[in-house]
Amino acid sequence: MQKSRDNRGVVVSTVSRQLLRARDLADSRYSEPLGVEDMARAASLSRSHFSERFKAAFGVSPHAYLLTRRLERAASMLRNTDYQVAYICMSVGLASVGSFTTSFKRAYGVTPAEYRRQHPPAAARAMIPGCVARFYGRPQHRTFREDN
Repeated sequence: MQKSRDNRGVVVSTVSRQLLRARDLADSRYSEPLGVEDMARAASLSRSHFSERFKAAFGVSPHAYLLTRRLERAASMLRNTDYQVAYICMSVGLASVGSFTTSFKRAYGVTPAEYRRQHPPAAARAMIPGCVARFYGRPQHRTFREDN
């Protein structure tokens, strides 16, 4: 069995190309209603055989891997946007805010709302050049119809 490295530097056998396809599917389509069955189909394996081989190759179950990708994206959105927690939950492919909060707290040690409070608001980090702000911004010292 030949060994090679994937794009992340992980040593994989050439037989594991099926598993890499499934992992890439999880990485690229985490926000869609994607499950282990879909990942197994992408790898052309039965669900149980796929789960067993995936865990042996990557050290986590396919479900845990997919959940981790979703939680990582949710954490990024909590840091970088002002979207509501429920919107973020749905946009990363999770259906229940309650289970999202529980999973997030298990992974990060705090709830999504607490996590957001630990980081500066997204608006504070907006990088807008001064010329754009002056051009599109509201005039500071003018009254309505002053130009007439």
